[in-house]
Amino acid sequence: MIPRVLAIAGSDSGGGAGIQADIKTITMLGGHAMTAITAITAQNTLGVTKVMPVPTDMVLAQIDAVVGDIGVDAVKIGMIGSARTAWALAERLDPQRPCHESAPPMQVVFDPVMVATSGAVLADDETIAAFEALMRRSTLVTPNVPELEILTGRKIATVEELLAAALVLAKRTGTQILAKGGHLPTDEVYDVHVISDELNSYGYGPRPRIQTRHSHGTGCTLSSAIATGLASGRPIAEAILDAQNYVRATLEAAPGLGAGHGPMGHGLGRAHFPV
Repeated sequence: MIPRVLAIAGSDSGGGAGIQADIKTITMLGGHAMTAITAITAQNTLGVTKVMPVPTDMVLAQIDAVVGDIGVDAVKIGMIGSARTAWALAERLDPQRPCHESAPPMQVVFDPVMVATSGAVLADDETIAAFEALMRRSTLVTPNVPELEILTGRKIATVEELLAAALVLAKRTGTQILAKGGHLPTDEVYDVHVISDELNSYGYGPRPRIQTRHSHGTGCTLSSAIATGLASGRPIAEAILDAQNYVRATLEAAPGLGAGHGPMGHGLGRAHFPV
């Protein structure tokens, strides 16, 4: 059966991030993409000009509609839209509860989106506070450096500090953490994966940094790709590596659209990504 992946995130009118990036990624990697839209944004490569959250009841109705009929193997969560929706998702998405009796538990990948690439704030303090319960429900949480600093209250300027902060968050939430090092001031990119129950840690990288301003949607793409790998039954370490390779391919294939942080080449990257 085709891997069934539910993306819970905001809509990006520019098509580079959010639900649009999720659908492209899941489809390119062989999954069936379903959506629960949490917010509607007006944005382009220069930034976000307006955000309208979708009511929590409607977000839950979208989830229930697809889970009850099509079924879900993995869930990717991105922009949430409101604290009320965050709390409701934490209650609804229990990885120990399968979508039907014969199904395995759902895998949940949570990308704790707070600020867009352009700098626009996409989560208020109340919503960020509600992330705690949602992280505890997740299989994997994928914060970047600014997000990890907010979630842990630590300053991060080196790979060693990235690892230390990831360990703190993993221990506090009991959840696996993939701490993304792309924001560190280095020529190479290094990510850290922490397994909380044994405090085992290992890294992905270093890899040469791809110099491009067309990187809008990297976090959305990575988390959706990981969720697709998990939905396919791949071990989490393999799903992460495959997802990172896909992200790099889309960065290299970016079509160069817009005057700001442009979209990545989700479709064009197909020619460069080994099947």
